[in-house]
Amino acid sequence: MTNRADDPLHSDLTQDWKQGLAPLAFILCAGWTVWRGPAYIMAFGGYTDALAARYPQISLIDYLTLIGVPVFAAIGMATVRRAAMEFEDLSRFDRLSVFIGRVTMLLVLLLVSVMMYEVTLRYVFESPTLWANELSLWMAGFVFILSGLYAMQQRSHIRIYLIYDLMPRGMQRACDTISTALIVLFAAALIYGGYGEAVAKFLRWETFGTVFDPPIPATLKPLILIAFVLVAVQAVLNLVRDWDKLPEHHAVSDEIDEDEIERIKRQVGGG
Repeated sequence: MTNRADDPLHSDLTQDWKQGLAPLAFILCAGWTVWRGPAYIMAFGGYTDALAARYPQISLIDYLTLIGVPVFAAIGMATVRRAAMEFEDLSRFDRLSVFIGRVTMLLVLLLVSVMMYEVTLRYVFESPTLWANELSLWMAGFVFILSGLYAMQQRSHIRIYLIYDLMPRGMQRACDTISTALIVLFAAALIYGGYGEAVAKFLRWETFGTVFDPPIPATLKPLILIAFVLVAVQAVLNLVRDWDKLPEHHAVSDEIDEDEIERIKRQVGGG
């Protein structure tokens, strides 16, 4: 009789479940912190009568969840485990990118859950919610913005190799340097052009203007700037780390991860 502890499938599922705890705790703390954003703005020097008239003051739970955001982020970064199909290197900043990737994956699951809940209420019970649609848009915005950092760390962003593979390694390095410089330049231009508007939307806690009225503009606009700065930093680190790599040549088969396919087969009982 096989010991469950020695079963690779059981081991993989156990590790995956444990890895999800820190990202889930991070999402809960960050979600509360974002939703209670005006309380933090007023507490830390952004008090206005307009905010005070609409939102309550800060409380003890607000401080605890705010502390929980960096604490669970640090725990998640320290305990994150590289999956078989992921990039080999995990520096300190790479761990942040991979942890954000785990958070994004859980957000997708939560997003689908919200949509399924809304569909069930709307078409089965004929009692739709007033918040599911805007919450789905809000969460989708977070997923779209944050997933770029993970894609950059994994080198899985869109790249066209037709000409690149024909170049000697020196020219490949030159192309990598130019592309990285353009990313950094775009990040700088984005900060220069969007910083004022992002700060204004955040400080006045601009909302979506619906019945649910989530602060989509107040949160996503600053997040775009923060996320793209992180993407630019990750691009520079990728350039430095990949500098001494051998010349790259790509094929369609490179996109197929045999280990991941076998793992999926074991999970669904197909192998």
